[in-house]
Amino acid sequence: MVVLLVIVTFAVFIAIDLVLSRHRVPIAAVAAQEAEKVAVGQEVLSGFHIPANLKYHPGHTWMQKERKNVHRVGADELAAVLAGPVDRIELPTPGQWVRQGQKVFAFFRGGEKIEMISPVEGEVVEVNRELAENPRLLLEDPYGQGWLITVFSPDEESPARNLLPSSLVPAWIRESAEVFYKFQPQLAGATAADGGRASKDATAALPADRWKEAARLLLLS
Repeated sequence: MVVLLVIVTFAVFIAIDLVLSRHRVPIAAVAAQEAEKVAVGQEVLSGFHIPANLKYHPGHTWMQKERKNVHRVGADELAAVLAGPVDRIELPTPGQWVRQGQKVFAFFRGGEKIEMISPVEGEVVEVNRELAENPRLLLEDPYGQGWLITVFSPDEESPARNLLPSSLVPAWIRESAEVFYKFQPQLAGATAADGGRASKDATAALPADRWKEAARLLLLS
């Protein structure tokens, strides 16, 4: 009788362990997937943070679908560092129609300005008023509070045209960084394999003519 009781007790413990194991495996799998998402989402390429979940235009603007036909637009970190500590940012007005490749953003510093182009065609729905009041947000948080505008694009397929395929983004950033560091060669060491980052004030002391030339080459303006 005692032996039978022991056998039954062990059977109960084994059954409980099996039930718990079924719950543990999916949780571990989910945790691994979330960790992978964070790692991918925090990519640093050639010294610049380039989130993998965004779409990029060769002119260093990014785009993210916000809802059907509406897309949020911003400047990537390389563009934000290139613009540097600007005095004022000029944005298009709500209701304005912008075309892909059209100069629609202007950054002013010390009486000089550089421009950026739109990565998408459509009607401007909203502009970031907070950014207009505090231009430093572009440099501090280009993928968050430093966004530029939202655009309504009637053609759901058109926003993806002329944007970079994800597979080409690393090579594009690498080439862009090489051009950038030619203007600021002392910063090239910031892209060391240990995950070094480009200084956010990298172009603060750059002469106006060099600043505008860098913008012309990298921002396609």
